[in-house]
Amino acid sequence: MMRREISVLLQPRFVLAFLALAVLLLVFAFPFSRQRGDQVEEEPEITHRVYLDVDIDGQHLGRIVIGLYGEVVPRTVENFRALCTGEKGKSANGKKLHYKGTPFHRIISGFMIQGGDVIYGDGKGYESIYGGTFADENFRIKHSHAGIISMVNSGPDSNGSQFFITTVKASWLDGEHVVFGRVIQGMDTVYAIEGGAGTYNGKPRKKVIIADSGEIPKRLGGEFSSLVDILCPVFCPETWLPS
Repeated sequence: MMRREISVLLQPRFVLAFLALAVLLLVFAFPFSRQRGDQVEEEPEITHRVYLDVDIDGQHLGRIVIGLYGEVVPRTVENFRALCTGEKGKSANGKKLHYKGTPFHRIISGFMIQGGDVIYGDGKGYESIYGGTFADENFRIKHSHAGIISMVNSGPDSNGSQFFITTVKASWLDGEHVVFGRVIQGMDTVYAIEGGAGTYNGKPRKKVIIADSGEIPKRLGGEFSSLVDILCPVFCPETWLPS
């Protein structure tokens, strides 16, 4: 009986049917597995765009354009945006609340570049536009890739003006630091900062300064400016940049 069943299964029509079924399974299973493997976290909507113009040892290096997630972390975004424009003037102790002229004081090769200390310029100052520090809004956005911009802190609810930009995926920081945007143009400048001034202990080998910073305006109707408008501040600052 067993021999008969085996001989039936080995008939050409059954063999062909089995092979056809195997091919169908491979065809349909492969794209689905790829889809699962390639799935990435959906990027939040960008509500504001700002820029940092960077000098290294007194020479212009390039521009970093950052998209901000104002719908996810509005308070954090407003703090960073206003520090880019300098529109809040001075802090209670008379320091300018503006990133212009401040250094990237900590640059770790293979990890990140850190700056934004508007008080001392060395990483010891924590001052926001709200006066002192402010609380963590949420940790919804992850440090999922290079180019993420996130808040520096000294523990829970201690956000000030300092920020860092990742040069690698840094998932170990998830749940500890508030992500509020990403680099949308100028990662070559970020990598040039890391490569030109970075060290493994974080102390920069060269002087890296934010020579200028500001917000890129929207067009009428609320649409973001085109690439030409993003680059225009280099050539026509009187038209586009805040005074």
